[in-house]
Amino acid sequence: MKEKLLILPRFKTKFIGDRNFYLMALSLVVPVIIQNTVTNLVNLLDNVMVGNLGTTHMSGVAIANHLMFVFNLSIFGALSGAGIYGAQFAGAKDWESFRETLRMRLLISASITAIAAFILTRWSEPLLSLYLAGEGDPADSSAMLFYGKQYLKIMLWGLLPFALAQCYSSALREMGETMLPMVASVVGVVVNLVFNFLLIFGKLGFPALGVQGAALATVLSRFAELAIVAFVAHKNSLKFPFMERLYYPFRIGGNLPKNISIKGAPLFINEFLWSAGMVTITQILSTKGLAVVGALNIASTFTNLFGVFFFSIGTAVAIVTGQALGANDPDLAKEQVWKLMFFSVVISAVLGLILAFSAGLITNIYNTEFEVRRLATAFMRAAAFYMPFQAIANSCYFAIRSGGRTLFTMAFDSIYIWVICVPYTYALVALTSLGIEGIYPLSQLIHVLKAIISLIAVSTGFWARNLVSQK
Repeated sequence: MKEKLLILPRFKTKFIGDRNFYLMALSLVVPVIIQNTVTNLVNLLDNVMVGNLGTTHMSGVAIANHLMFVFNLSIFGALSGAGIYGAQFAGAKDWESFRETLRMRLLISASITAIAAFILTRWSEPLLSLYLAGEGDPADSSAMLFYGKQYLKIMLWGLLPFALAQCYSSALREMGETMLPMVASVVGVVVNLVFNFLLIFGKLGFPALGVQGAALATVLSRFAELAIVAFVAHKNSLKFPFMERLYYPFRIGGNLPKNISIKGAPLFINEFLWSAGMVTITQILSTKGLAVVGALNIASTFTNLFGVFFFSIGTAVAIVTGQALGANDPDLAKEQVWKLMFFSVVISAVLGLILAFSAGLITNIYNTEFEVRRLATAFMRAAAFYMPFQAIANSCYFAIRSGGRTLFTMAFDSIYIWVICVPYTYALVALTSLGIEGIYPLSQLIHVLKAIISLIAVSTGFWARNLVSQK
């Protein structure tokens, strides 16, 4: 009986923080949550507006956005190596070195953008066609390809402003400034929403451009976000000392380029392979029918919206643990990870329940076929169940990454998805007689195994390292 009475205090000490801890965490997370929520809400409205043009329009745009997803995640991964050092330099108040990490980000993002633009220009049609192998009307398949190419051609103009905005925003967040990136993102999504309405349907004298209008609105929003975050940051160099003399002289000294490359290469490869693995899984599932393409698009739009909280907690984990490690306090970093993780799991479980119960109503806002809505509802309910497991894995990933264990994060993420998830999903589709409604929830079991592995890894504490003292 005595041992049982002791469990609760131990549990509270390990997993529940005090009022000041949650105020600190929320000060970092809330702006990111607002930013990501607004972004996902606009993506939702964009999705619905394009969907009103027709299922083939919506599916064509969704397929093109799978390719954009790989680019976006590749930028995120490529900037993460510099971000590891950036968070720790911020904790050590070494602003000159922090400035050099931002210069590295700018160079890296420009290079990746050039490569992506070449690939997506040269091989857009075969890449888009991978998602159109399922059963269905050949005329629908041709229409999806046509609209996907229309959308992608314009979206290429938004690659560079997106990448540069991420450079600025990630640097600002690492020093604890989350409000400015949030404001810039909110302005960007408002621009996107307004011009979606004007350009998709041709309102207020604007031409009705359909999916091309949706792409153009997104590109305009990318430029708006970059303009705000860069202009305000440069105008406030006293508040953001690393912005002073950012571009002149443009140099990166010492071993920092080498160190960032060593840490960053696995993260870039990881994010590229992970995102490529995710779109490969989507492609495998899409072979069960063209209706699955539209249903997965609707389901992913809403699961991303409801998953904003646990994805945003990852930002807090990276900042809080990175700064603690940079200040040479690994014990504090370890304590904070468990508390943030538990917080994320509890909220994710609540949001998952809300999504599961509301899924049937949500799909009614789409002007699409009944079969597409029915499948989307089933997919959302399955995804909702696994949200707490995703919350665990997400928090652990950012904790491990904050200590520079990039090779492990690569094994934990991209190798896992290609060695286990992709073959497992393919086997479900190709080697069983199950329909897509049975295959999809079984395919999501990968989140449970990943959560277990991640908990074991974080509990060892091997990741908690101070890197900036090794610069």
